[in-house]
Amino acid sequence: MSADVELNNVSVTFGSFYAAKSVNVKINGGEFFSFLGPSGCGKTTLLRAISGFQDPSEGSVLIDNKDMSGIGPNKRPTSLIFQNLALFPLMSVSENIAFSLEVRGVSKGDRQKRADELLELIALEGQGEKKVHQLSGGQKQRVAIARALAVEPKVLLLDEPLSALDLKLRQRMRTELREIQKRVNITFIYITHDQGEALTMSDRIAVMNEGEIEQIGPCDEVYNNPLTPFVATFVGENNPLFGKVKEINQNKIKIETPDGDFVSTMNENKKLNIGDEAIAFVRPESLFLPRDGDSFDNLIDVNIESFEFEGNIKNFYATLKSGTKIKFSIPNAIDTSLISSGTKLQLGFESTKSSILPKAQLAID
Repeated sequence: MSADVELNNVSVTFGSFYAAKSVNVKINGGEFFSFLGPSGCGKTTLLRAISGFQDPSEGSVLIDNKDMSGIGPNKRPTSLIFQNLALFPLMSVSENIAFSLEVRGVSKGDRQKRADELLELIALEGQGEKKVHQLSGGQKQRVAIARALAVEPKVLLLDEPLSALDLKLRQRMRTELREIQKRVNITFIYITHDQGEALTMSDRIAVMNEGEIEQIGPCDEVYNNPLTPFVATFVGENNPLFGKVKEINQNKIKIETPDGDFVSTMNENKKLNIGDEAIAFVRPESLFLPRDGDSFDNLIDVNIESFEFEGNIKNFYATLKSGTKIKFSIPNAIDTSLISSGTKLQLGFESTKSSILPKAQLAID
């Protein structure tokens, strides 16, 4: 059974410092929801507020429509997986999984039955007698998940649990974690600074910056339609082109920059006026080399400085006439042998594949 989680105007302060400020979000029961942001943005503070380890300075936390004020961590329908997993090295795998049930006075037979069920869920059947040190990193991760699920929580809270794993294992665990969530069908709230984790696993994400939520939405919506320059440059890579609004025509907006005029689809949530300082954003994968017969809404002249090979793609780094540096990516299957350092060429991009937003803080400032 899953539960909704609501944060109503939640703030957490330490002295005059706001670790979280006026946060409002409703997480639906059975949803895989991620708080995404850089270190120190307040995402772990919110997780502690949900779990009961940190009281909000203002606002309220509701789980399953019940106000959690005054209810301690051990009385909430939640389980928490820490970054370091905190498995007991002297206990067997089964004993680790069943530990919380033992604390609650569950009989040995029922504890073993539940441990066996969870070992099957995490694909470690028959390995309950092993010690923790005999497990791989991924297996330890799954045991930590099973232990958290043993008490049948309505909400599972995960604080960057994959951060200590190597890249390949981390990528595999993303898939496994999502599959486990679908099978148990409870609410997962995930904390991460890794956009890859958030985008691949989540139903929705909340992007945080300096204690506040900048945008909430489905992963593709946040990636393709960022509402702020911070989101545009934190979620994925983006090339910012600075200028001023030159023209607004129905749902299109044109920005004048030192490197030319560029047009984009108007973001309805961010109104701009002619003369406003603004930034046009275009992602590396949205910049193309025009071929005969191609027609693009926007063209830009670049001078190639360098490139790097990344397996399935090649990343090219170029300079515009203003000195602005940009990046574009080309699939490795496309022949780029004629492009080298010093090559001058023209790139194109569509208005629907770019965003123009009011000038504000970037994630890369």
